[in-house]
Amino acid sequence: MSSLTVRFRIDFGRNEAVGPGKVTLLEHIDECGSLSQAARELGMSYRRAWQLLESLNLTFRLPVATTSVGGRGGGGAALTAFGRDLIKSYRAFDADVQARANRHFKSFARQAGRDRARRRAAPIVRLSER
Repeated sequence: MSSLTVRFRIDFGRNEAVGPGKVTLLEHIDECGSLSQAARELGMSYRRAWQLLESLNLTFRLPVATTSVGGRGGGGAALTAFGRDLIKSYRAFDADVQARANRHFKSFARQAGRDRARRRAAPIVRLSER
């Protein structure tokens, strides 16, 4: 049986959204305490990671993370309690959506991928021009 996956984002307003990429970035920031390290682990530029984090912080009245400038003592990034709650809520909703999709589309999922090899090997029938 084929595995279903639903990817979604929550739009809070124009240019204000939370989706799997931003949530994953927040999770990595929480794990390593560094925006630059989180960006490296995710294979994205520091600039892009900073833009995503800034976007999240501007979306809500409360910040999702705080950052401190690097230097001699080193910088860092830390999630706020609000940021952790956002991750928890998003992941709980994600689990519910995945479970519902799997229940709802179970019969279709069983049909997905069936006889792929046979379909690829089937000859292409071309209609002749008249």
